[in-house]
Order: sequence, then structure tokens, then C-alpha cells
Amino acid sequence: MLEQIEKIRVEATEGIVKASSSAELEELRVKFLGRKAELTQILRGIAQLPPEERGPVGGAANKGRKELEALIARSAERLDAAELDAKLVADRVDVTMPGAPPRPVGHQHLITRTTRLIEDIMVGLGYEVAEGPEIEHDYYNFTALNHPVGHPARQLQDTFYVQSHPDVLLRTHTSPMQIRAMETQGPPIFIVIPGKVYRRDSDATHSPMFHQMEGLAIAEGLTLADLQGTLLAMSRALFGDTREVRLRPHYFPFTEPSVEVDVSCFQCEGTGVLADGGRCNLCKGQGWIEILGAGMVDPNVLGFVAEKGYDPERVQGFAFGLGIERVAMLRHSVPDLRRFFDNDVRMLEQFA
Repeated sequence: MLEQIEKIRVEATEGIVKASSSAELEELRVKFLGRKAELTQILRGIAQLPPEERGPVGGAANKGRKELEALIARSAERLDAAELDAKLVADRVDVTMPGAPPRPVGHQHLITRTTRLIEDIMVGLGYEVAEGPEIEHDYYNFTALNHPVGHPARQLQDTFYVQSHPDVLLRTHTSPMQIRAMETQGPPIFIVIPGKVYRRDSDATHSPMFHQMEGLAIAEGLTLADLQGTLLAMSRALFGDTREVRLRPHYFPFTEPSVEVDVSCFQCEGTGVLADGGRCNLCKGQGWIEILGAGMVDPNVLGFVAEKGYDPERVQGFAFGLGIERVAMLRHSVPDLRRFFDNDVRMLEQFA
């Protein structure tokens, strides 16, 4: 029996040492140490041996089994490392080569493209681009814009406040940069302010987060006619050279007088009627499309920065604000504001 155990040990050792793969090594483990292996059967049959043979046979069998297990473990570690190295060499990827298939080149989101377009138009008219914080103080967002505490207009811009700081909120418009810019720069000032704003609205034409472009012009002698001319130039650059603008009386706390601004419909050329005789679905047959709010800056607003040179008796100006999503929807016939934020590739790839 001892000779048989030694023969098994020698044969198994030779096979394990010569094994060239993990699969071959596993076959040898099953053959020599598995449940049906000869050495395993010897260990199970020790109880049937004569008493004087049980000790020597059991000791030799256990010793041989432990030696083979240790040898298999070392060989497995060696073979696994060698196979991993071979796989890394075979699977090596040249990261300098294009993908297969190559991924399409990315492009700006439609909102970003529309923002850049409006910025370019206004820079061409002599304006500078300014940016401000999205987390704003109540003073800049409301008070300095002629929204004193308790003013009903505050309720029209219900927004998100920071719980631990009741005077800090997510800005409801980009208008706070009017005051911030005038605090750092005396007149004349001509700026546009793009950025995200936040309000508690959510439907097909409103979102809790959206993008706005604010415009501010302050100098000596500016009038409502200058505002109308500026908006006409911008509207024609956005919607076509034949567009006209219309100013309608309105109310905003930080401008006086205030106006809503309409642009003549570019689908029906301002007639309200389509070529087939049907009512224009874009302007609802009115011939005009509302695009923004504007007005002459209220003297009370200038009073907050009078020490910076904005004496309302000497300078005056105008401000306007438009929703960038609104412009993008009109220019590209997007029916639902929420499509801009769904990240649906089918929609985004249309504007590559």
C-alpha cells in the first residue's frame, strides 16, 4: 500500500510540474485529489486495514495529499500569472487609434448654441457679456430691483430659498447682475447677462430651471426709441430681416414704463393666415409672437447705485429679458420645453 501511495505521488508530481495551462492543472487535480481519485479511496478505506497498517498508510496518504495540494496551489498561481500576461499582450489596445466604429463628434447643446448666437448679436451692437452667481442674496434679487419686502411682485417669482439662510435663494432672473455690474462700473454701461435662473414652474412651456438673457443699457439721453431699435435689430438677426417688433404696455417693478415685446410671425409673415388659407398655428392667427419683457430702468433702481455715478437726473436707460428656451423653441419648432432637458439622443442629434 505504501508503494502504491508513493507511485501515485510521483506520477501526480510529474504531471503537475509539466502542466501548461490552468485547465490541464484542474484535470490533474480532479484525477489525483478528486472524490473518485485513487488516493482519496485509500484514505477512505483505512478503517478496513489491519490495525498495524492504519498508522503508516494513513500518515503516508495524508502527507502525499498535502504535498500535492501545495504543489497544485503554487502551479495554479504560476499558470494564472502567465496566462494573464499573455492575455494582456493579446488584448492590448492602441488608444491612439480611432474607435471601431468611430463615435460621432460631439456638438453644443441647442440651448448653448442659441445663447452664443444672442451673445454674438449683442456684442455686434456694442454690448459686453457679463455673468453672475446663481445663488443670490435677497437684496440683489428683489430689494435693489424695486421689490421691497412685502411687495406683491415677489409672489409672482416664488422660488427656492436656502433653509439655513432665509436671505439667500436661487436667483429668479439674471437681473441681479444689473446692480452688481453698476456697483463695479460707472456709466455708460451696455451689457448682456446670460445664465440659469430658477422658479417653481413646471409644464410644457415652463421649467423649474431655465436660461435667460438680460440686457442693460445706461447712458445719457437713452430713450424708449433706442430700446425699440435695439430689439428690432436683435429680432431681425434671430428671426429674419423682414421682422417687425411691437411694444405693448405692461408692468415690471424695476422698469417704468414697462412693455411686452412682440415680433411679427415669421411663419405667416405677420398675416395670421398660412399659404393654404388656414389659421397660423404659431401665432394663433394674431400675426405677432410675444418674445420678451422690457422697459426703461426705474429711477428707484438707479437710486441704489447713485453713488457710483448713476444719478437718475443725469442718466437713464433700458433693460430687457428673454427666455433662451423660448427663442430656441421658436427658431427650431420644438413643441415642448422639457425636450431640452430629457437628454434624448434622437432629439439632440437633430441639431448636430
